[in-house]
Amino acid sequence: QVQLVESGGGLVQPGGSLRLSCAASGSIRSINAMGWYRQAQGKERELVAAISSGGTTNYADYVKGRFTISRDNAKNTVYLQMNSLKPEDTAVYYCNLQGLTFYYVSFGSWGQGIQVTVSS
Repeated sequence: QVQLVESGGGLVQPGGSLRLSCAASGSIRSINAMGWYRQAQGKERELVAAISSGGTTNYADYVKGRFTISRDNAKNTVYLQMNSLKPEDTAVYYCNLQGLTFYYVSFGSWGQGIQVTVSS
């Protein structure tokens, strides 16, 4: 079983920065794709950024140039550095990791979600 723990959310003023972290633990052999999603109130969950095992990144157009996704494979952790935050970035942010357990079983796990609020 794989568990994800997110941290780093909170309240920030427009133009400010936050760094989200998502740490995975459990019977993990390898982690392939890592990603961050968000869900604003009344809206569907959407992809914010993703990073492959080889380090290739992909961003939603509305965060390009402002957000940076990175990963630390030794720590089974993915990060999302968010700069120049806007009120429309307000949402619950979820991490998603996909990989293999020690028993060569594929897994896809979600974090519990963490609130990010951008407001003056």
